Amino acid sequence: MKIKTKFICSSCGYESPKWLGKCPSCESWNSFSEETIETGKRKSKTDFGDITVHKLSDFAVVDEKRILTKIDEFDRVLGGGLIPGSVILIGGDPGIGKSTLVLQSAAGIESEVLYVTGEESINQINLRAKRLNVTSDKVSLLAETDTEKIISVIEKGHFKAIIVDSIQTCFLPELDNAPGTVTQIRESAMKLMDAAKRYDCAIILIGHITKEGYIAGPKILEHMVDAVLQFEGEKNHNYRVLRAYKNRYGSTNEIGLFEMHETGLIQVNNPSELFLSERSKSISGSVITCCLEGTRPVLLEVQALLTPAPYGNPQKVATGFDYRKLSILLAVLEKRVALRVSQANVFLNIAGGLRIDEPAIDAAVCCAIASSFLDLPAQNDFVAIGEVGLGGELRTISNIEKRVQECAKLGFKNIIIPIGNNKNLKFTKDINIYPVKYLSEAIKIILHKN
Repeated sequence: MKIKTKFICSSCGYESPKWLGKCPSCESWNSFSEETIETGKRKSKTDFGDITVHKLSDFAVVDEKRILTKIDEFDRVLGGGLIPGSVILIGGDPGIGKSTLVLQSAAGIESEVLYVTGEESINQINLRAKRLNVTSDKVSLLAETDTEKIISVIEKGHFKAIIVDSIQTCFLPELDNAPGTVTQIRESAMKLMDAAKRYDCAIILIGHITKEGYIAGPKILEHMVDAVLQFEGEKNHNYRVLRAYKNRYGSTNEIGLFEMHETGLIQVNNPSELFLSERSKSISGSVITCCLEGTRPVLLEVQALLTPAPYGNPQKVATGFDYRKLSILLAVLEKRVALRVSQANVFLNIAGGLRIDEPAIDAAVCCAIASSFLDLPAQNDFVAIGEVGLGGELRTISNIEKRVQECAKLGFKNIIIPIGNNKNLKFTKDINIYPVKYLSEAIKIILHKN
């Protein structure tokens, strides 16, 4: 066996015989790390024994057994709980609350749970558990970074859920690479995945993220696991969002909302009421809309602020909204509604710290921009829902009845919807529906313009 050195991109896994500043595959900068590998011929096994092939029809239909964490928001994002034999990867910024979330989840699981820490001591975990008021006879703690030792503990125990904090600290002694390198992360993850399938237990891996917001380590790690969750939020705000980017056993559209307190994370069962609690009324540039996060409708406040650009170089800033989509909507307002917004500074914000990509909030964004540009406050009891096309038309959206019901529940009786959604719409007598065809009509209604 020969030992040679090569450089591997931590973002995409591209291999190079020398260090490169920029990856030619994924175009990432400073992503190459040195890896030591063994080369040479290996003796191949020719006797594979009996290989059994199963037919899909041979398996009876059985209900999937999930492991509940007793945290409804977490279980919702997972698709109803943990699946035995699955591997879940949770990423997030340092200090966002990843360890707090999994520790509180571990206490809610009724089966035996193993918490493996590679970054903290047992005493530190114990102190955090006392601060969070987390107590459970089912949770066992293990301070270990050797992957083989971790698997041996899993083999000897009867654990149904294992938490590894974090995957970047795990290593295999037979590899010469340092912990956290591409090879160590990949091989350790493969060993843990095999253990999850072999011992029929669910494994949660905590992963660090890079400054660009991606999970550190090889990109293949996200392809290997069954679910990839991202824990998002601003450090200066108490709200946290758990979002699924990949889930083989559930939807990727669901989100979990939490509020960070001194005693840990508290679930937000009614996010609409929370996001609208600090709304400033009778101020231009504020419009309410209803988006759909997974199966749950959420009412949000869209804020816009337009100011003159005296130096001829207007700024366009969007928080929680796609910048490219903002540019398109500004062009539609300029062309179809005759609002000269191109020469103004435009600042757009989705209140509450959420990032929304759903096209159903396009109408609210345009109405908020128009409200700020004309300095006319929108009517407080109105909600604007609809996708805006390039022709200035309001296009139909999905699940309109569910959105209307959520608006009515929070006391909003006037709702602007696309005219195509008005067909066969069932609503109560107390709600006023304004079906409109063009964006200009929606702006006139919500701003009460003649």
